[in-house]
Parts: sequence; structure tokens; C-alpha cells
Amino acid sequence: MQTFKALLPQTRTSLRTLYSYRRAFSAQPNYAEHDDDDSQEQILVEGRAKSRAAILNRPSSLNSLNASMVGRLKRLYDSWEENSDIGFVLMKGSGRAFCSGADVLRLYHTLNEGNADEAEQFFKTLYSFVYLQGTYLKPHVAILDGITMGCGSGISLPGMFRVVTDKTFFSHPEAQIGFHPDAGASYILSRLPGYLGEYLALTGDKLNGVEMIACGLATHYSLNARLALLEEHLGKLITDEPSVVEASLAQYGDIVYPDKSSVLHRIDTIDRCFSHDTVEEIIEALEKEAVDSYDNWCSTTLRRIREASPLSLKVILRSIREGRFETLDKCLVREYRMSLRGISKNVSSDFFEGVRARMVDKDFAPKWDPPSLKEISEDMVDYYFSPLESELVLPTALREPYM
Repeated sequence: MQTFKALLPQTRTSLRTLYSYRRAFSAQPNYAEHDDDDSQEQILVEGRAKSRAAILNRPSSLNSLNASMVGRLKRLYDSWEENSDIGFVLMKGSGRAFCSGADVLRLYHTLNEGNADEAEQFFKTLYSFVYLQGTYLKPHVAILDGITMGCGSGISLPGMFRVVTDKTFFSHPEAQIGFHPDAGASYILSRLPGYLGEYLALTGDKLNGVEMIACGLATHYSLNARLALLEEHLGKLITDEPSVVEASLAQYGDIVYPDKSSVLHRIDTIDRCFSHDTVEEIIEALEKEAVDSYDNWCSTTLRRIREASPLSLKVILRSIREGRFETLDKCLVREYRMSLRGISKNVSSDFFEGVRARMVDKDFAPKWDPPSLKEISEDMVDYYFSPLESELVLPTALREPYM
């Protein structure tokens, strides 16, 4: 097992040369030109000396993302990248969440009303923004203070700097609602140490800010009480140099290590159990581990897996495994297929049933279809990965992806 000190991440600057080419920057744009009143209220903008901040502002909904918010984010980020007066960009959330993911309830009702095209456009815009974030030419700082779930990680973790706090927790609970970790999650999770990504995706377990630092999801840690000072300092910076931004983050950061109760101390067990090729084999390994070790963690992990959609479990495991060998753009194109297949009801209605059980009726008793792993055929899983008539197209010729 790697030591946690060895797992502490380096900044993402080395993954791509930030200014390998320069664009002809435009004059100051009209940011609100295409935005409605709702999106302007839900994505606030703060102008600073040499930077801009985008603030997710739906605190009553834990800053969950809807179509208008994602569209505004993409327009803002496009314009900021082209503006030579802006050196770097920051993103944060209002209230007790950074971003709890997509507005799943709105998506659920939209689909039930027959507006599949609207849902398709949401995913297309979201994944296009994730790709923009992952290939952004300017330094980017995401302050993940509070709840960071689902595609909340997709709009932030592909960026250069990710700041977490003592109030941060991260999770991908999509299997519990019959969906899959998307918005680049198969790229991000598949690059975690060992088989931690498979564990997080299949169980929906949470990581805190310290654990995110240790496994490489975050680059800097700061106490929530010090964020105001950190933001004030960043707001005064007049730079477009990643090294200057990084030094400022480090100045207000803390060196931290996971405590004894952290799941990261179980990385050997996770690797033994979650390295298997099928969900059935993973469950069998966990059952054996539970008998041999008398460890309650094994029982809890098994319970989480058994509560999830069986079809989602199979789809998710394949997605993470394929993500290990794909660039960000390839992961997003595949996840786009999976998402549209998952909301189509052609093979299963598990997404609708999962949302109903957990967020609408709140009986927490979903009736999955198929109800068990043994009833899921290979063709069912293959369907989620099959090409669409209209695929997601990303500007890879202009914005080179990275591994």
C-alpha cells in the first residue's frame, strides 16, 4: 500500500502546458447577453483585480445544476478565456454546498412530461462544459466547501486547483437512483489509487476533504474559517501564472493526513475485493472478507451495494474499467451515450424508479427492474454503451485532451 504522504497530489499544471498556444483575445464581452433572469441569479459573477469568480447560487437546492445554469457557466467561461484582462478564474458555491450534482428532480419531471429533447440538451451542455473545464487555458480554482456530489465533481475536479475544507464531503451516489457517475466521473474515479474508484462508484460512500487530498482528488486544504482570507488574497492577485496562484493557495493551506477511521486505511482490502472483473465476484470477495475478518465495514459495504440498482452496478463497473484507458473526451462521449440510454426506458426504468423512491415518494423501497444481477443479460449492459444516432461532439481539434 502506498503511504498517504506518497499519495499527496501535485498540481495539475504538468498535465498540460497552459499556454501552449495563445488565442486572439476579444474585447470585454457582454456576459449576460444570452442569459435569462433566473440563470443570472443562480450563477452570480464577482469581478476582481485580474480574475473572475462564478458563484453557484441555489443554496435551497444545494446548488444543484439545471440547464440554464450550465449554459450560463459555459458562456461565461468561454468569454473569460478569451479576455486578456482576466488572468484566472474561480468557482465556488453559496450556502452549505459547493454543488450537489444535477437537479435530478427537475430532470425526472421533465422526462415524465415528455421533454426528452430538453434533457438531452442538458447533458450535452453539461459534458461540453466539463470538457472546457478540463482543457481550460487559464488557471482555475474550485473551492469545494461543503457538499460535492455527482456532476458537482465534474464541473470542478478536471480544473487545475481544487481546494477542500473541513466541511467538504464528496460522493457519487448515482447507483442508488439507478443512474451512473457521469460528467467525467469515469475518467476521474478510474485514476484514483488502486480500485478506490470502483469502491466509491459502486457504494456511493463519502470522502471528506482530508481524504480527497490524500487520494489526489484535491490539491489544497484550508479550514473553512480561513476561506475568507484566502479569497481576499486571491482577489488581489494580478497574474495569469499558475505558479503564483498555487503559491497563494499554499500560503493559506494546511498539511493534513487521514485519521485512523478513514476508509483509505482499508485500501488493501478494497483492492482485494474491488479488483475483480464482475460485480458478482466483488460481492463474493466482500462476503468472504466479512467471514474472515468479522469487520462491520464489509457488512456495510455489502448493504450499500445490495441497495443499488443491479443494472446500474454492472454498467458502472464497466464504465470505470473502460475509463482507465480513455482520455477525458472519450469518457464524456461514452457517458453521454450511457446517460441518454439510461433515461430512455428502452431497457429499464431504474432511473425513474430510483428517483421516485428516494426523492419523490421517499419510501426508500425501489423496485428495480431487473431485480437481481443474475437476470441482467450482457445485451442489456451493451445497450448502454452502444453508439447514438447523434453523438456528443467535442472540440478536440481545438482543445487537445489529455490522459
